[in-house]
Amino acid sequence: MKKVSLRINGKEYASEIEPRLLLVSFIRDICGLTGTHIGCDTSNCGACTVIMDGKSVKSCTVLAAQAVGKEITTIEGLAKGEELHPIQRAFWEHHGLQCGYCTPGMIMQALWYLKLNPSPTEQEVRESLSGNLCRCTGYQNIVDSVLAAAKYIRNGDQAR
Repeated sequence: MKKVSLRINGKEYASEIEPRLLLVSFIRDICGLTGTHIGCDTSNCGACTVIMDGKSVKSCTVLAAQAVGKEITTIEGLAKGEELHPIQRAFWEHHGLQCGYCTPGMIMQALWYLKLNPSPTEQEVRESLSGNLCRCTGYQNIVDSVLAAAKYIRNGDQAR
């Protein structure tokens, strides 16, 4: 067992863990932040995407012990109180979800990508989301949501 402390959404979480515990399991099982989903356990689906030190990572590929000293943001860390982050609001307004299982990972990937490219084209959004799978929507509404979020953010409509 190994004692670790992780900073997630601005809060410290400490626990004694098995060294092989995955970050996604730490987030869900120890922190109780269940918005980060486990989809495939092979890094193919992207449902577990979080932001770690400003980079998009699939938390099923990172050991919790590797995240010590890093700043981690999950879907729960985006809203400011009851006010949705512009990306969350765009997904809601533009119907970028159906069952919602992939949505947190899609939103976190979009958050990271829009920091790199605040004015993406439709094709660039599609390429940026290519590591995240959705089995329900056909992607058009997800792409429309990311493009709308980019516009909201460019216009200064930011919850964070």
